[in-house]
Amino acid sequence: MPKFSAIRAPKNAARKSARTSVLRNRIAVVAGGLGVAASLGAGIANAADSNLTHLSADIGSTLTAQADAQAKAAKNAKAAVAKAKAAAVKARKDAAKKPNAWVKPVDEYVLGEPFGIPGSHWAHKHSGQDFVVPTGTQVHAVHHGTVVKAGPWGGGDGPAYGNAIVIKHDNGTYTQYAHLSRIQVRVGQQVGTGQQIGLSGSTGNSTGPHLHFEVRTGPDYGSGIEPTGFLRAHDDAV
Repeated sequence: MPKFSAIRAPKNAARKSARTSVLRNRIAVVAGGLGVAASLGAGIANAADSNLTHLSADIGSTLTAQADAQAKAAKNAKAAVAKAKAAAVKARKDAAKKPNAWVKPVDEYVLGEPFGIPGSHWAHKHSGQDFVVPTGTQVHAVHHGTVVKAGPWGGGDGPAYGNAIVIKHDNGTYTQYAHLSRIQVRVGQQVGTGQQIGLSGSTGNSTGPHLHFEVRTGPDYGSGIEPTGFLRAHDDAV
């Protein structure tokens, strides 16, 4: 081999070896970089998943707490209504035990049309006090007495009253209960204070469910007096 060729061959081999080494190092660096990037990406993804999991758990807990609070509020409201109804029933029963007691004809109500006002629904003026209650509400005798009218057509007072009852009391007054959906007493029957005598309704000349209640000086239509003042005077304010 010529002298110069022998010298050039080792040098070329050395250069080739150096280039190979640099290339290997670059590949290693790139591969390492890709590994770091992959690891970093995986870490970010895991962190995001973790945050979403916590967020979902927080939302779920909040919704559950709200639902529990609403259910508790509804339960408390229902209990309060039941307690109020029980108190009204107890008050009526306690009042009925007193000598010569008078009670309201219904336990829970909203006052409707008052006594004495003019209107197209009546021949003259309103002859009683309306107690607005749902159909089927229990109606009670306001005082002990004897049933003198009971039936349709106002028990004889006219079709405008629908199903009605009239009771004569020991002080000479009469009370009437009209627009009933059901009558639960008969003529001649003795009834006690607070006794259930029928169910409210909307029979006769009525625009909706309610009890038409009258206090009369005689058994027939046209002898009515203001009912709320009468009951108030007998220790049962309406």
